[in-house]
Amino acid sequence: MTGRIFSFLKKEKQLRNVIHFIISKFLIMICFPNSKINLGLFVTNKRSDGYHDLETVFYPLLPRTGTTPNVVPGAGTLNDVLEIVPAQNEGKLYLSGLPVNGDSNDNLVWKAYTLLQNKYPTAVPALDIYLHKAMPMGAGIGGGSGDGAFMLRLINDYCHLNLTDTELAGYALQLGSDCPFFIFNTPQYARGRGEVMTPVHIDLSVYDLHLICPDVHVSTRTAFAGILPKAAPYDLKNLEQLPITDWKEVLCNDFEQTVFGAHAVLGDLKNELYNQGAIYASMTGTGSAIYGIFYKDVVVKIEGHKHLII
Repeated sequence: MTGRIFSFLKKEKQLRNVIHFIISKFLIMICFPNSKINLGLFVTNKRSDGYHDLETVFYPLLPRTGTTPNVVPGAGTLNDVLEIVPAQNEGKLYLSGLPVNGDSNDNLVWKAYTLLQNKYPTAVPALDIYLHKAMPMGAGIGGGSGDGAFMLRLINDYCHLNLTDTELAGYALQLGSDCPFFIFNTPQYARGRGEVMTPVHIDLSVYDLHLICPDVHVSTRTAFAGILPKAAPYDLKNLEQLPITDWKEVLCNDFEQTVFGAHAVLGDLKNELYNQGAIYASMTGTGSAIYGIFYKDVVVKIEGHKHLII
């Protein structure tokens, strides 16, 4: 009897592998790129190559197991949808959802595809790519970077390239400074351009994270133009050991001063989150999204802006 069970399970595993191969090779693959927030963001140096050195903790915004983000009515969702299918002719990128400005050839999803196709021309076929945008651009939550990194992962699986996360992160860095984070997609202390990462053990799942996405687009170039680099006021590698109730005293986002000066509504939103009981609140990235970390089930009312509870 044991031999029959083993034989059955072996055949079932083989069948699953065949089904997976058929799906990945001839039909479609789909994924749902997520966003991130920055826990502290210090700009410490302007380099000779024009880039800036920074220190931050990247924290992924992932639906908890068995749940989806609690969306305030009218707010939408916070995961993009990325799908690839075999192309009949030359591959093409199709966009839907929120408007994406610029040439499609400059989209990080398309750049990720052409990067791997040029590197592995016999393994990566012509693909039609469908990207549905739900994450706002220019919000500092890594919407474009996550799309590019997830595209690399998707092609790696679809085409059985068998690239390691380290190899994928190397390709992701060619797309953008914070793209490598989304390959690992776990909390990371980051320095350099954001590509030198060390895992940190931070878990915010016992709290409610309220993310506010105003209809404000912040130019990354403009945000950096107003920055005066300085030494980090706190060693973010130690953040995992610091009680969250003390974060307000040591964490900051160096971009807030410049960005809040240009967009006063963002500073007002941060203050309002504290007024309603946030343990910690901050702008993420170069803005414009503002988040607040609250104890569970605290009622937060922010009118007139996209508001998600994660």
